[in-house]
This record gives sequence, C-alpha cells and structure tokens, in this order.
Amino acid sequence: MTPRPMAWGEIQFLIDEMMMQSDSLARTADLPKHPGWREQIRQAFRDAGTLLEFLELPAEPPDTPRFPMLVPRAFAQRMEKGNRDDPLLLQVLPDARERLVETGFVADPVGDQQARVGRGLLHKYHGRVLLVSTGACAVHCRYCFRQEFPYPDNHAGTGQWHDAVEYIAATPDVDEVILSGGDPLMLPTARLQELTDRLSGIEHLHRIRIHTRLPVVLPDRVDDELVTWLEALPWPAVMVIHANHAHELDGSVEQAMKRLRGAGVHLLNQAVLLRGINDRFESQRDLVRRGLDAGVMPYYLHLLDRVAGASRYEVDEAAATRLVERMRRELSGYLVPRLVREIAGAPYKLPVL
Repeated sequence: MTPRPMAWGEIQFLIDEMMMQSDSLARTADLPKHPGWREQIRQAFRDAGTLLEFLELPAEPPDTPRFPMLVPRAFAQRMEKGNRDDPLLLQVLPDARERLVETGFVADPVGDQQARVGRGLLHKYHGRVLLVSTGACAVHCRYCFRQEFPYPDNHAGTGQWHDAVEYIAATPDVDEVILSGGDPLMLPTARLQELTDRLSGIEHLHRIRIHTRLPVVLPDRVDDELVTWLEALPWPAVMVIHANHAHELDGSVEQAMKRLRGAGVHLLNQAVLLRGINDRFESQRDLVRRGLDAGVMPYYLHLLDRVAGASRYEVDEAAATRLVERMRRELSGYLVPRLVREIAGAPYKLPVL
C-alpha cells in the first residue's frame, strides 16, 4: 500500500499552528529559557533519526512513516537513553510493520463515521455527545484509532461550532459534552472559552468531559490561563487523561495534576493495553499506584482498537483477562480499571471482564 505523504491529523496540526501565530509571534523574538507549551510543540521531534540520536541509540534507515511522527521533548526526556525497548519510545516510534495489511485492522475501528450527526459531532451513546474540536495532537501515538480520521471535513473548529451547539441544544437527553479530537487542549484557551461560553446557555447540559493527553506529554499546557478557565466553568469538569505506563507520570506531570485538582477537576486515567509495553502485572500495578499518587483514579483499560497499522500492539483477550484477574486479587478494588472493548455500533463500551 502506498502511504499518503501526510496524515489528516498532521494537516490539521499545521492549520492550527497558523491560527495560533497571531498571538504567538510577539513572544518568539524574546523566548524564555523555558519555552511555553506551544513553542515546545514546535521544537518536538518529527523524525525517527533525531529522536534516536537524542536517546543515544543507533540510527535506523530513513523511512516515510504511514502516520507522521511527533514527540515533544518533555515526553522524550522520560525515556531511558540507550534502551530501544523503552516503553514510552515504543508507543511513538514509527515501525515498518505499520505497512502490513492485516485482516480486521481497518481505518475506522470504532465506528466514528457512522456516529456522525454533524460537523465534528459524534453521538454514539445515550446522554452524551463527543465534539471533535481539532485534529491536532501534541504526540502521535502509533496505535491511535483516529490516525485515519478525515479531520479537515469533520472537526468543529472556530467558526464551525454553531451547528454542533444547535444540535446539543435541541437534544434534551444530552446532559454531557465530551471534548475530544485530536486533543482539545491543543486549542488556545481563549478558543475553549469561546466554546464553553456558547454551551453555557443550554439548561439540560450538566457536565463537561475533556479527553486529553497533553497534561501527560506536555504538562506545561496546564498554565494559569487554563486553570482560570477550568475554575470558571459552570458545570463539574471531568478530565480523562491518557497514560499507559508509570514512567509517563514524572514530577512535572504530578504538579500539573495538582493544579488541575486545585481547579476542581475530577481526574481519571484511561490506558490502552499494549503488547510489550504494559501487558505485565507489574506494569499495570505501578501505573495505577503512580496515578493514584498523582491524584488520578483508574478508569478504563482498553483492548486495542484495531486500527490499520497497529497490529503489533495487540494483546489477546485471554491474556488481558488473566492480567485483570490478577489485579483484582492483589490490588484494592479502586485501583483496578474496567477492562473494555469498543465495538462500532454498540450502545456503550463493552466490558470484557
């Protein structure tokens, strides 16, 4: 299969970059010693060679990956130098196996397209809708189930929120809006404020949920402006972060979680079960314990969404079940996430155990 030169998520990232320039150009002339979160994204690793050099690992033959690479240095600094099997590196380093065409691994494994009810709006489950607010992410995980998502025509960015807000307002059984993407925290806080201001007039809306990886891979995103916005929200806010391994949760992430908790945000973690990365009991034990230390409760442990190119990460259901059974035996109940699989068209995430 001939890979396309650039994934849609990367295209949207470049679009968002241009939209951000108006309020960032003034800062680039005199950058601080510790750059802000947007500058850190611009400085991220975008090819395997430079990342491997940073990690003091042998270079690999250059290749055009199926899905563009993007890794913030803040995340790369938590990887063990000289370790080709570092669990963080394995999540983000392109691999030739991504080009394999395998039965059952498809472009839209969770049925996003069939759940569309408007531009950037997915209505899969009763009582809640998901708003694809941007196609941009701060890190490109190689198992991402939306790496083939057609973002240019299917995200509700600035100036395109009207129809989504109108749908939510006209659907009284929707009491929760989920901000997703891409990653909603890639948007400037002023744009998030604009969206929530529009949603605030909907009387039947009672909660907002934010699915994001930024506080983990780029904890500086949790800045004063973001905290002020979260504190002022008219509804309870739930933030579902995404960490797969305890090594992702260093001191900088813990500080970001502390600020989020201080803003009144309820913190949950969802992880993906990934072969060779977190499929051992010790890895899951350390992840949930480290998360609790940072004030984050375990939520979901997902079986892999079978997106094209990600087969190398799959853990079979029997092994996953044995792992969670051991967690139940040896850990407190509140430390055991729900093992689930998402099936296109199902009315909820399906429990595996």
